[in-house]
Amino acid sequence: MPPHVHLTLLASGSGSNAQVIWTHFAAHPVLRVGGVLTNKPDAGVIGKAEAAGIPWALIGSPADGPALVAQLAALGTDLVVLAGYLKRIPPEVVAAYTGRILNIHPSLLPHYGGKGMYGRRVHEAVLAAGEAETGLTIHLVDEQYDTGSILRQVRVPVLPHDTPDTLAQRVLREEHRHYAPTIAELAARLWPERLGTP
Repeated sequence: MPPHVHLTLLASGSGSNAQVIWTHFAAHPVLRVGGVLTNKPDAGVIGKAEAAGIPWALIGSPADGPALVAQLAALGTDLVVLAGYLKRIPPEVVAAYTGRILNIHPSLLPHYGGKGMYGRRVHEAVLAAGEAETGLTIHLVDEQYDTGSILRQVRVPVLPHDTPDTLAQRVLREEHRHYAPTIAELAARLWPERLGTP
């Protein structure tokens, strides 16, 4: 059997995307979630990880790039997956994992991205602008917020009576459908010999 591809998830919040990801790959012969790192000691993802038997740890200082690289290395990380992680990834981590850090953003980038644009703020901005559609973007992470190469975008219509909450729920449903398959596609491109792809 080929060696595992270890995913490390970074999350700051409830961990709904993280939970979908480790559930999706629970029976995968190669792709495996090896751990969760969070910058918040009260993050909801911690309880979900404990219930699923997924190791987790706190990130002492999210801006300390060398320390975060060391934490990721200690978990045997091959692929870093941001699942609602709200801190900028330090340049040392981007350099160590170039092309191997994924993020999901709740808009059609480059629209409604950048520093401070996350979660409810994105949906409020979309509604305030009167947009007819929004969506999600799955992209590689570079040293800036939301500017890395786009791997997948999924469009979601904005309905006449949408609120930030109803719009967020519909976008999140699509995030749950598309994030794990996109992770698998990237892994297959990066490690074809492990994933059995030509």
